[in-house]
Amino acid sequence: MSTRTHPRVGPLAAGAPAPRPLDVDRLLDDPATQIIVCCGSGGVGKTTTSAALALRAAERGRKVVVLTIDPARRLAQSMGIEALDNTPRPVPGVQGEGSLDAMMLDMKSTFDEVVLSQATPEKAAQILENPFYVALSTSFAGTQEYMAMEKLGQLHASARESGRWDLIVVDTPPSRSALDFLDAPERLSSFLDGRFIRLLLTPARGPAKLMSAGFGLMTHALTKIVGASVLRDLQTFVAAFDTLFGGFRARATATYELLQAQGTAFLVIAAPEPDALREAAYFVERLSEERMPLAGLVVNRASSQPEGQLSAEAALAAAERLDPEADALTVGLLRLHADRRRIVAREGRLRAGFARSHPAVATAVVPALATDVHDLSGLRTVGGLLADTVD
Repeated sequence: MSTRTHPRVGPLAAGAPAPRPLDVDRLLDDPATQIIVCCGSGGVGKTTTSAALALRAAERGRKVVVLTIDPARRLAQSMGIEALDNTPRPVPGVQGEGSLDAMMLDMKSTFDEVVLSQATPEKAAQILENPFYVALSTSFAGTQEYMAMEKLGQLHASARESGRWDLIVVDTPPSRSALDFLDAPERLSSFLDGRFIRLLLTPARGPAKLMSAGFGLMTHALTKIVGASVLRDLQTFVAAFDTLFGGFRARATATYELLQAQGTAFLVIAAPEPDALREAAYFVERLSEERMPLAGLVVNRASSQPEGQLSAEAALAAAERLDPEADALTVGLLRLHADRRRIVAREGRLRAGFARSHPAVATAVVPALATDVHDLSGLRTVGGLLADTVD
């Protein structure tokens, strides 16, 4: 069985097992597919892939919303939208009977929405104005990933209630590890449920006489270090936020179960580079451990084979026989040809190594484009390459 790749992309190394081809159109057309999560390390084309998949699905008749967490805002530009925010907005120019909405996660706005929906107006105001909440909602490690899961849960609930969408495409945060969003709920829960936070809650949960001498010494020491007003702000925030903690954990659990459901499909996005494919291998193994449904691997920006049958060695040998001054252009072209052949061969070996380690992972290989994607036409081209329908 041959790999579903563009014919210009280089083959796998000799003797390597051919991975099962990734049938992108079948995945997009299947009404049972309700959520597609694109994950991968930074700089491998997750945002472009997510947008291209969303557009292709919409133009094949699906009602799609794509959620991106992309600080570069390339998605808004490529979709002809002046700016994206926390509200899904229709994308103009979509062809066919489907529809496409796009949005960009605003983690503080999403956090604020959760607080406002779960707390009384008085309690919500107390939380939203607290300086520790502001810090938590904007810069705490894992907040962006946690809010991405919150927003996914909100979109899924809205889709079920309104019928506005039948497919959600998620572009995961550009974290150091792109599966941080799976760990974020537990990390936030551990922080809020930690021993230090529990100690800070002690005054709010019982009479002062129940406070231990050790806690009194700790607060006295902290007061000297950070100041009484800072410590009071922290204690006020923790006491107020504690009433919402159970709701956060329950929703995180529900969204986590949603990610494990049959209607969800994960696509691991990578580039044909050692670090990116190592990270992709980790993602595949982690998804398997977490019982997350993996649809396949997309290898973006693969180098294309140069024209002709001349090998790298033959091209270099020919260049050596020429006068470098009299035939400078020809020598340069021969060396460039050799370099491209070597790059293609190197990428083929890397993909072959991944295929040997993960033979069951369906794979699509997308060749590098000559220009950046900056409009719907470019996204259509990428979508066609993903589905292997572009010559």
